Amino acid sequence: MTAPRMAYQYVVLRCVPRPDREEFLNVGVVLHCQSADFLDADWSCDRERLRALDPGLDVDQVCESLAFVERVCRGDARAGEAARQPLGQRFGFLKAPRSTVLQPGPVHGGVTDDPARQLAHLRERLVG
Repeated sequence: MTAPRMAYQYVVLRCVPRPDREEFLNVGVVLHCQSADFLDADWSCDRERLRALDPGLDVDQVCESLAFVERVCRGDARAGEAARQPLGQRFGFLKAPRSTVLQPGPVHGGVTDDPARQLAHLRERLVG
């Protein structure tokens, strides 16, 4: 018997060091699968590529922002009020556009039988 196919949504997280130049680097993915009660993030911060976009960028702060996203996904109390919300509201919080260095791209969707494996696949394909 095959596992059921479940719909999911995801956003790619982009580091935009200088919005005036409209350059960005994909640094993470957030995936939400409501039917599997799943919300998680997977990320990778390529310090050299980020510094190539902006030598003055605080890459440690970018990594801390990505860790915050991960904590929100996992309901970690250190992430504050956002982490205490239901999964769908947490995803809504994380996919909302912001004018910061770390920005979510558009929402995309698909179907999967394994949300965690799909998240790893998307991170590898879209972030590297």
